[in-house]
Amino acid sequence: MDAVIDVGSNTIRMLLGESLNGIIFPQSYHREITRLAGDFSKQQGLSESGTNRSLSTLKSYKNIISSHNISQTRVVGTAALRRAENRQFFIDKVATETGLFIEVIDGEEEALLTTKGALSAIEPIFKAAIIVDIGGGSTELVCLIDGKIQFRHSYPLGVVRLCEEYSSKVERKQQIDAVFKHFFENFSRLNLTSSEYQLIGTAGTITTLAAIDLQLEKYNASMINNHKLSTTYLYHLQQKLEIISVSEREALIGME
Repeated sequence: MDAVIDVGSNTIRMLLGESLNGIIFPQSYHREITRLAGDFSKQQGLSESGTNRSLSTLKSYKNIISSHNISQTRVVGTAALRRAENRQFFIDKVATETGLFIEVIDGEEEALLTTKGALSAIEPIFKAAIIVDIGGGSTELVCLIDGKIQFRHSYPLGVVRLCEEYSSKVERKQQIDAVFKHFFENFSRLNLTSSEYQLIGTAGTITTLAAIDLQLEKYNASMINNHKLSTTYLYHLQQKLEIISVSEREALIGME
């Protein structure tokens, strides 16, 4: 059995399981919102509080790994660690205190792994699809036709960055619009706009929208995988979220 850990800007996830011919057979799944990129500083990088929360979770994951017969472990870090001036301090601290070695991957590799993960769970695989991975520090967009990647790119757009680095709703919307304008410009240059695409969403923002729709008291990946969200539902939920308070949002069933 293998273990893989995703050290994200908002959430740290661990999957224990086996894979065969591209199909993943999970044994257990663990996830903690540690907000590694919380209080991020361009000058320093990761904050002490974000570092400590994430280190604590990685210690607990190491204990779980040690209690199982794990043949190999891979730990990857994404946007927060790509950006952080002090990432090596965090990586070294994790290695010293847990024995886990974090491999910081670039955005293109993250997009590739996102695609493989999504395709392992989606049935059926659509002729043409766009995979959207909205993370805490970056968003990956991947275009697939007949199961082959035609375009993949990582953009500097994430939920933690939007919350902490842009002070107003207007600034956040401008950043979102700029990223998708860039994506569609690339898309047009590659002459990929002729197909009808199925949108496939992954990561915490999308799965939370699904959990709210399903009214899940407790997160359940088997129910969320392959769940369909209509654009009408998303539009109405957006309208609702924009006018209610933070405490009212937190009280929504399915919201973490």
